[in-house]
Amino acid sequence: MLDQTQVERLEAEAVNSAKTRQPLYAARKKIFPKRASGRFRQFKWLVMAITLGIYYLTPWLRWDRGPFAPDQAVLLDLANRRFYFFFIEIWPQEFYYVAGLLMMAGVGLFLITSTVGRAWCGYTCPQTVWVDLFLVVERAIEGDRNARMKLDAAHWSARKLFLRISKHAIWLVIAVATGGAWIFYFADAPTLLREVATGTAAPVAYVTIAVLTGTTYVFGGLMREQVCTYMCPWPRIQAAMLDENSLTVTYNDWRGEPRSRHAKKAFAAGQSVGDCVDCNACVAVCPMGIDIRDGQQLECITCALCIDACDGVMDKLGRERGLISYATLADYNANMALATAGGTGPVNPALVRTASGSFFDSLAHFHLGKIFRLRTYIYLGAWSAIGLVLVYSLLTRERLELNVLHDRNPQFVTLSDGSIRNGYTVKLLNMIPKPRTIEVTLQGLDGGEMTIVGIDQPPSRSFSIPAEPDRLKILKVFVRQPAGQIKELVQSFEFRIEDKASSESAEYTASFNAPEIGK
Repeated sequence: MLDQTQVERLEAEAVNSAKTRQPLYAARKKIFPKRASGRFRQFKWLVMAITLGIYYLTPWLRWDRGPFAPDQAVLLDLANRRFYFFFIEIWPQEFYYVAGLLMMAGVGLFLITSTVGRAWCGYTCPQTVWVDLFLVVERAIEGDRNARMKLDAAHWSARKLFLRISKHAIWLVIAVATGGAWIFYFADAPTLLREVATGTAAPVAYVTIAVLTGTTYVFGGLMREQVCTYMCPWPRIQAAMLDENSLTVTYNDWRGEPRSRHAKKAFAAGQSVGDCVDCNACVAVCPMGIDIRDGQQLECITCALCIDACDGVMDKLGRERGLISYATLADYNANMALATAGGTGPVNPALVRTASGSFFDSLAHFHLGKIFRLRTYIYLGAWSAIGLVLVYSLLTRERLELNVLHDRNPQFVTLSDGSIRNGYTVKLLNMIPKPRTIEVTLQGLDGGEMTIVGIDQPPSRSFSIPAEPDRLKILKVFVRQPAGQIKELVQSFEFRIEDKASSESAEYTASFNAPEIGK
């Protein structure tokens, strides 16, 4: 076992200290987070690779939808008002699917936060991911924490200028790639790339790239933690999502206090000494510039890098990991009560350890069963219910729709033979990327027949209409009924459409108006 003095003490001070709050308009103090290593850092690398891979590569995935539809797997086609997602095609009137997905995202965020705290902020938030990416570039060019601090404090020189220009140039390349990747979701990616490179793309493409380049560069490279602290509303909202059984990154001062850099001398003097050696490793790796030992703070995004840093120190000292860990408030309070003799005194490490140095079995420990509680089931049930409704609706939706508008003026016309004619605008919606032949049939309305403008066929009760793939077909239809068959001023009948090949059909109940003399 190493003595505490053999563990390097980092000169790291919390920029956003819970004990001393900075005024809102104070100049920003730069944070130089030290690179961490450990299981949570490895997990963050994995999440960063997956999320960035999805963002940058998705527009280039292909999906064969036949000759009448684009082959880009994910495409928001604003020109034709379509959203394509692999085998799913969403029309404007089906926007409720997007609303449902947004509802699932909101409930899912509540579910994640109530169980494992701000996991979204710490691992998958775009701000976190891009800041991590920018820090990778910064460390590769300028070095780790101490080297970057020295470079920042040094006078301007050719070396410093070269390093800074190199860093910001790569940041700009990343920012441009970020803005460029976004526009590829709205048009065929290979085609749009050629147009952008040759200067023939629409002006909105260049404006979008410029705006997203600027925001990515400023937010990810320059502002960093300030976006999370001052601009993002979620730190204020997430407090309402947490309860005493929510997991969150916690400094377990019931085993860490009192801190000491000289444990042997303290033991010899009969003093109580905790596991924390006050090395400041947790402060040095924090990208938000806080000291987790001050307790829960608004700035903490629960990235868990402080856990990796502290676990590394505990490994060197030969002590149990978990001085900083994911823990629930209920467990923390139970252990604090044990370490302070029910709150009657300061933290005493002897109250949580046996004579051999191991922890008492009475200490509270986290287990997965604590996550599954009523609140979790409610969120999970709501999230699942929304998802099931969307899936059911998606699987049972019709891809052939019919809409009919009756002419308002005139509502009817009396023909020379005494029969009455009504005009209608019939809209046939073929919602698949294949041409179809649609049977339009008149049902009801005794003796009624229809004619369709532009189709050279005699009046009939049924017509075969070719429908273009993935398009709306608008027909001008006139319905005529002999005077002797008219029984009421307003009669109801149905337009029916059917695709014989797929057995899909749709019906619309319309009204036929007649003058009073036609009774």
